[in-house]
Amino acid sequence: MKTSASRMNHVNGTPSLHSTRELGRIRSGTGVYRRVNLALFAAGFVTFITLYDVQPLLPVFSREYGIAPALGSLPLSISTCTLAIAMLFAGTLSETWGRKQIMTGALFVTSLLALLSAYSHTFVSLLLIRLLQGFALAGLPAVAMAYLGEEMDAASLGPAMGLYISGNAVGGMTGRIFTAIMTDLVSWRAALGTIGILCLLSSWVFMKSLPPSHLQRRPFKARYLLTSLGYHLKEPKLRCLFCIAFIAVGSFVTLYNYLTFRLLAAPYLLSQSHVSLIFLVYLLGSMSATGIGHFVNRFGRLAMIRFSLFVMAAGATLTLATPLPLIVAGVGLFTCGFFGAHAIASSSVSRMATTARAQATALYLFFYYLGSSVAGTAGGLFWKAWGWSGVVGLICLLLTAGFFVTIRLSSIMHAGTPSPNGMTPVEAVHP
Repeated sequence: MKTSASRMNHVNGTPSLHSTRELGRIRSGTGVYRRVNLALFAAGFVTFITLYDVQPLLPVFSREYGIAPALGSLPLSISTCTLAIAMLFAGTLSETWGRKQIMTGALFVTSLLALLSAYSHTFVSLLLIRLLQGFALAGLPAVAMAYLGEEMDAASLGPAMGLYISGNAVGGMTGRIFTAIMTDLVSWRAALGTIGILCLLSSWVFMKSLPPSHLQRRPFKARYLLTSLGYHLKEPKLRCLFCIAFIAVGSFVTLYNYLTFRLLAAPYLLSQSHVSLIFLVYLLGSMSATGIGHFVNRFGRLAMIRFSLFVMAAGATLTLATPLPLIVAGVGLFTCGFFGAHAIASSSVSRMATTARAQATALYLFFYYLGSSVAGTAGGLFWKAWGWSGVVGLICLLLTAGFFVTIRLSSIMHAGTPSPNGMTPVEAVHP
């Protein structure tokens, strides 16, 4: 006999929250769908505000601790480095300890570390805290994407993933702008402390809102981890998506890294706080990530990835103009394209990897942050040699390579051979 929790709601003729969960995956329009979206938006916000809140402070660290600019950048780079490595293990641990448990722990630990960083009185102690934050943050991105891939209905996955990524965008934007402005008004310690408190509140919202995962737990086995990572690396379609992640974020970080140098110099001579306002265009990226899922349902994933890469190239080219309003417009266009491409590619990984999803998304994000490090550093060589035109040239080369990757992906999809993950070409291209 059915329990009362699983019966139909006779008032409005729709299944109750519990029956929606028991009947299968989460569908858009339901109460549980809205709760998951709220929780994952909060998680993305915490992840990226704590990861990037130090970016506008790198010159401040160099000045306050009396170190070279290259060393001053370590508080950011050490976190992204440890994050990329630790993510390869976080997915497997979440299958042992539970998806929600790992994500909740990661959010509260990184929030407490953000609060603690306000009391760093030596550069070494700050680096240690940021290193630990990178490890803590690893429990969120790949696991969150795997959770959505496992729990969401196919038609609801794209919009849900887009909303999660929009939380990333809002968090990244807030961290950069809030920290820069509050540092000018009060101090960087007050800025980081305030962010820590805000993140603790957001972590509580996440813990209360997210339903537990239905994934059956399994004992931790190192052999399983290595086998699952190798399995996904052998999958041609997933390799293409990993390349797109590397290229898209590499282009994105390169533009934002060296745009600051351009706007601080003549003829613009903007202040650090004014330059940080360029990150307001993240709001456009947030909207594009949320809305592009609906276009994917109509035009297909590959078509929208290509369109997003084209938009990125057009936006980067527009920044070659001298007038500041055109530069801002180009950055906005570029940002929309990036978040669109990232939303589609990341949700595609969750769909294609029908087994060991957390490991697949961990690999995607490993290449994502690897692209950030490699291309972001290479952009400095192009900036030194050819200025802003060199930076844009590098970005366009990367995006052209990304377009050819989509051609390769298309040929694999239409070859008619099911992948090792068991998906047919039609299932892989269209949601």
